[in-house]
Amino acid sequence: MITCVVEYVIDPAKIDSFERFARRWMELVDRHGGTHHGYFLPSEGASDKAMALFSFPSLAAYEQYRTRFGEDPDFIAADRIRDESGCVLRYDRTFMRPLLPDQAAPSPGLPHGQRLP
Repeated sequence: MITCVVEYVIDPAKIDSFERFARRWMELVDRHGGTHHGYFLPSEGASDKAMALFSFPSLAAYEQYRTRFGEDPDFIAADRIRDESGCVLRYDRTFMRPLLPDQAAPSPGLPHGQRLP
């Protein structure tokens, strides 16, 4: 599994537009094979930071989802919310590998992720 962490700098005066943008992307990720873990919006402290986390079974599955960008009308419409409102000032995307509580530790001396039978 691969998890994409997106850190946003948003315009706090346009939070309603950002929420509309976020709801569309949550739906699209889930519809196209991913699992969206939600958007995390400002509550206290810095009011211009937001974050999203979503996962795909593999990097290949994520890359297949990314082929729809700029082509699929639903993806274009979702991006139009961001572009026309100016709610997102910038963003950074990072890919991470989750370590979950129910995962067994890899066996010593084996490459990452491999276990003895």
